[in-house]
Amino acid sequence: MAGDHRVVDTGRFRLSSTTSLRAADILPEDAADALLVGRVWSNSVDGPCPVLVRGERLLDLSSVSATVSGLLELEDFAGKLQAAVELPDLGSIDDFLSGQAGQLLAPIDLQAVKAAGVTFADSMLERVIEEQAKGDASRASDIRKQLAPVLGDSLRGVVAGSEQAARVKELLQEMNLWSQYLEVGIGPDAEIFTKSQPMSAVGCGWMVGIHPISQWNNPEPEVALVLRSTGEIVGATLGNDVNLRDVEGRSALLLGKAKDNNASCSIGPFVRLFDSKFTLEELGRVRVALSVEGKDGFRMTGESPMEAISRKPSDLARQLLNRNHQYPDGAVLFLGTMFAPVKDRRGAGQGFTHEIGDRVEISTPLLGRLVNWVDRSDACPEWTFGVGALMKNLAKRGLL
Repeated sequence: MAGDHRVVDTGRFRLSSTTSLRAADILPEDAADALLVGRVWSNSVDGPCPVLVRGERLLDLSSVSATVSGLLELEDFAGKLQAAVELPDLGSIDDFLSGQAGQLLAPIDLQAVKAAGVTFADSMLERVIEEQAKGDASRASDIRKQLAPVLGDSLRGVVAGSEQAARVKELLQEMNLWSQYLEVGIGPDAEIFTKSQPMSAVGCGWMVGIHPISQWNNPEPEVALVLRSTGEIVGATLGNDVNLRDVEGRSALLLGKAKDNNASCSIGPFVRLFDSKFTLEELGRVRVALSVEGKDGFRMTGESPMEAISRKPSDLARQLLNRNHQYPDGAVLFLGTMFAPVKDRRGAGQGFTHEIGDRVEISTPLLGRLVNWVDRSDACPEWTFGVGALMKNLAKRGLL
C-alpha cells in the first residue's frame, strides 16, 4: 500500500511524517546484535540529537558528542557506545515514526554527502542510453535494443581499471560506442560527485523530491559508506540517490541539477557500525532490494547484489578521501546502483518514471529498510535547518 503521510510542524522547520511505519518495519533483521546510531529531532529538547538504538528505544548520545560527525571522530567510539550507561531515553522508534516524540532524521549531520556513479554494468548501459537519447524517454527503448546485446555482454564482469577494461575500451572505440560514462565506469578514475550538502539529506519516513521540470526519473537504491576524516570506513547505511534521467541525459554538465535538489537525497534509517558481527567484507555480499508502489496500482521490484559492483568499495573510498582531498568532518559515500528501472508505466516504450505519491522502499536485512514517499521538490518541506542553525541550537542547549 502507498500509505499515509502528513507534515509535522516543529516550530523550527516542517517535517514529513508517516503514520504507517513501525520499528519492526525499518530495523535490520539482527537488530539485537547490531551497533546502530542515528539522529532525531527531539521535541523534548527542541533540537537534533545523535542517538544509540537499543532494542526499539532511542538513547540520547548528546553527552558523548553533540553531533554524529563528532561521535565518529572519537577514539574507540564503538567501545564507548557499547559501554555507555545511563543515557537519557528519548522514546521509542515508533514514537518518532509517528511524530509523537519528534522525527527520525538522516543519521548523519556535518559529513560531506558524496556519490560514486556508473559502478554497475547495468547502470553503465543505461547511462549510455540516456546520453544517446538526449533525455528523451521515448527513444530509450529502441536505443536499448541496439546497444544492450553489444555493451551488456562487453561490460559484465569487467573490473574497472584492469587490462581487460582497457581492451574493452579499445574494442568499443573501434565500434564508435565509447562514452564518457564508460570512461568513468571501467576506466582507472571513478566518477565521484557531490550529491547534496551537509545537513540537507532527509531521513526514513520523509518525502523525497522530484524536480518539477523532470518527466523521466527514478530512485537509485544504494549502500552508502560512512567514513571518518582519516578515511577509515566505520559503517554503512542505505540511501536513495534520486535521479532525473531526462535532465542528465540532455547534458552531463547538468549533473548538479539532476542530482542536488530539495529533498532529493534520502539516507537511513540508521548507520550500522562495523564490529565483529558486521564487517566491510560482509557488506560486500549484501543484496539491496527496491520496491516502488504507486497510488495508480503500479508496482515494481528488483534486487541489486553488491558483488556485481565494478569497483571495490574500499577503492572508491580511497578515490574519495586522500592526500589530494580531505573531509575534516567525515563523509558519506553512495556506492552506486545497478538499477535503472525500465518497466513501462505511462505507455509502451516509455519506461519507468515516478508519479506523485509513490512509496519507495530500499532494504537489505543487515541495514534495515529506508522508506520514503515521492512528491515534487517544490512541494516537499524546505531545507532551512543548516549548520548555522545547528550551532545556534547546540549553543542554546549548552552543548558547545
